[in-house]
Formats: sequence, C-alpha cells, structure tokens
Amino acid sequence: MKCVILAGGFGTRISEESHLKPKPMVEIGGRPIIWHLMKVLSAQGIHEFVICLGYKGYILKEYFANYFLHMSDVTFDMRNNQMIVHNKHAEPWQVTLVDTGEHTMTGGRLRRIRDYVGTDTFCFTYGDGLADIDLAALSGFHLTHGRHATVTAVQPPGRYGALTLEGGRVSGFQEKPLGDGGWINGGFFMLESAVFDYIDGDHIIWEQQPMQRLAAEEQLGAFQHRGFWQAMDTVRDKTYLEQLWQDGRAPWRIWD
Repeated sequence: MKCVILAGGFGTRISEESHLKPKPMVEIGGRPIIWHLMKVLSAQGIHEFVICLGYKGYILKEYFANYFLHMSDVTFDMRNNQMIVHNKHAEPWQVTLVDTGEHTMTGGRLRRIRDYVGTDTFCFTYGDGLADIDLAALSGFHLTHGRHATVTAVQPPGRYGALTLEGGRVSGFQEKPLGDGGWINGGFFMLESAVFDYIDGDHIIWEQQPMQRLAAEEQLGAFQHRGFWQAMDTVRDKTYLEQLWQDGRAPWRIWD
C-alpha cells in the first residue's frame, strides 16, 4: 500500500519555524517530523510514499536526495572527487516527490497525485502529525465497511490541566484530560480511487466539500483511535513532542 502525505502548506501558525522550511521539515529530536511519521508507517508495512510538495518543496527534495548525508558518516575524497558513505542505514522506502503547486488547497493536492496511486486503496495523511495509529486495524475497518473513504477520528487532550473538586476541596488533578468529548479529524485516511471524482480542482479543500459530500452519501467511515495523537500546529506543540522524545516517552516510536 502507498501513503500520500501532504507537505505543501505554509504552516502560518508555527511561523517561527516555517518561515525557513516547510512544517513537515521542522525537527523533533534532530529529525524532521515527516521522518518520524514515515517511520511509524514503515514499521507497519508501508514503504511507498507520495509526498505532495508546495511551499519550499525543494527543501524536502534536497533532504531525500541527500538522505545518506543526514543519516550516515561520510568521507569526501576531494582529490578523486568521491564521496564514501560509512555505516549505511538504508530505509526500505520508495519516495515520490510531486510539486502540487504552492497555493493549491489540500483537495487539489490530492487530485494532482492521482496518477501516482492508480486504482488501489491508499493511505492519506498530513505531514505534521504523529500517532501510535494501528494501520492494520484502520485498514481492516475500511475494507470491512466498504466505503470510499475512512477517516481516523481522535479526541484531542485539553490544553490545560483539570481539577477534580469535591465541595471546596481539590480531590484530584488531571494533567491533560480529554477535551469536550468531541471527535475530530485526526488524519490517517484510507481512501479508494473513487474519491478523486469528488475533487473538482486546485481550489478544493479536502476537509470541506469532498468530505461533506462523502458523508452525505454515506461513503465516509470513522475509525475511532483512542491512543496517542498530536498535531504540531504551534511552537507549544513542537515543544511537547520534543519533550516526549527526549524523555524516552514518545508513544509513536513503535520501531526498533
């Protein structure tokens, strides 16, 4: 199965970092967040990726073109014009980088990579969020229900800690309780090629007309993920993910 990853947005809410690089290239633990995401997917059998580029897409191209430089020790033999890579660590990945336009909306980006996924079921997600998602369970749910699309529904944690009160006394404290109990779009879609017919052009936002129409036609399933999920929308989010990684408590680290 292939996975399509959106990596072309401007990341305006984390502009402290994204004015220099695309948001999926913002680092957690010294590695771009898109690398963490691909490791999560690869650990569960997805090794083919189609990445939708837009804003500063050349930075992602340069990263993957020079992947060994980022991941290995190297010797540059200037006299003989050679580069020797030591301790190679080759990921089993095939990465297709597609320029989908700097100002194209999410639906338009998806539509532009249609020829790269063909008619097979494929995974689709955002390049700036992490989860300990169970892809086998998600895929099984999607195939069992036979709809054109399945979205992973998540319940994000609240931003602030919550006090449990009894009368005038604090009886407990929850550091990050769930929010208001509502389910939101957590990304990690399973899609059939039929979804391309719901996207009219570059101006279409996937989360609006296409998903609304799929829902109205009863073609959008919801896989409820109750584990870890975190989008990296702000510097606060980045700091939280970085702390989890540094403390050895990153729930998305499911690889060896």
